[in-house]
Amino acid sequence: MTIKTFDAFSRLSMIDINRITNFLHEHSGVFKDTKSAIRKSIMYAAKELPGLGGYVFVMEHKNEILGAVVVNRTGMNEYLSENILVYVAVKKSFRRKGIAKALIKHTIKYCKGDIAVHISKENPVIKIFEKQGFKARNIEMRLER
Repeated sequence: MTIKTFDAFSRLSMIDINRITNFLHEHSGVFKDTKSAIRKSIMYAAKELPGLGGYVFVMEHKNEILGAVVVNRTGMNEYLSENILVYVAVKKSFRRKGIAKALIKHTIKYCKGDIAVHISKENPVIKIFEKQGFKARNIEMRLER
């Protein structure tokens, strides 16, 4: 199993963007966003949309995606995290095998600056983040329009 790292310099093809979008949508369970939202975060990370970019980390085995992480850079520091981990998902048949842990460790090692993650308090993956040093700091309140 290998972790591939994509950013503004190691470009993602549209085929890869669609493949990762479909994977994240399929394997995020009840916590998933729309394919459109997922695709936007990947395109932002790959600098296909205007912004600071970010990173996409994909764990594969024999060209099969087993897990993926999307991180968007915020350009902020001190008052907000420089990075936000937007999506993490592992293929159902490969869960509880250390893939999410390996991807999160790779994310921590690769990203410079603080990393924030917004996660539902009901999501069991919280424990993986806590074991990697993430701490609950704020509660998000959102006015949706």
